[in-house]
Amino acid sequence: MKLYTISGLGADEKVLEKLTFNPEIEVVHIPWLIPEENEDFHHYVSRMADTIDHSEPFYLLGYSFGGIIVQEIHKLKPAKRIVILGSIRCDAEKSKLILAGQKTNAVKYIPLRIFNGNTTLFYSFFRKLFDPKNPKLTQYFRVKDPYYLKWSMDKITKWKFDKLPDVIQIMADKDIVFPIKNSKPDFVIKNATHLFPVTKSKEVSEILKTIFV
Repeated sequence: MKLYTISGLGADEKVLEKLTFNPEIEVVHIPWLIPEENEDFHHYVSRMADTIDHSEPFYLLGYSFGGIIVQEIHKLKPAKRIVILGSIRCDAEKSKLILAGQKTNAVKYIPLRIFNGNTTLFYSFFRKLFDPKNPKLTQYFRVKDPYYLKWSMDKITKWKFDKLPDVIQIMADKDIVFPIKNSKPDFVIKNATHLFPVTKSKEVSEILKTIFV
């Protein structure tokens, strides 16, 4: 059985590489595409889904923003099972920060240069959100195209979605990006930040092995 995975905002497959699965699972990572200028979100999702061969059953796994993307893909190409890590199942689970961005449309007015992934300001912001104590954060977040980053953050704030009953949600109890208090996850990783697929990979892997069989 193929398992298609999508990582978090700005991250490549390295952020998920410590996760292990049952031997029968063939993991296929879907890399982030750079959005076309003014690309519609649903068109982008469709392009991300092009990699998936839905002529046979498959699984979906998404981390953070990737969790949002796989839920949208699930509507186009339904998966046998779908898991989201450190992500939300509907817009009602958004944090106050994201809701404020949605209400004010703040991302639109932030200069593109601020989203340069190589700047100290951008790195400091992401480090505080993801895992303030992890000095190696940059090794996981290597998709630094400014337009992609700004476009993606804008889509996160504007995302509207009704909860799908078959989505399995795994969250960390100390996540700042998507606070657990706004959700009712199926599994909770204790003493973990948003970067838990890296820092708690063994615990997460044991859960995933019971889901993707």
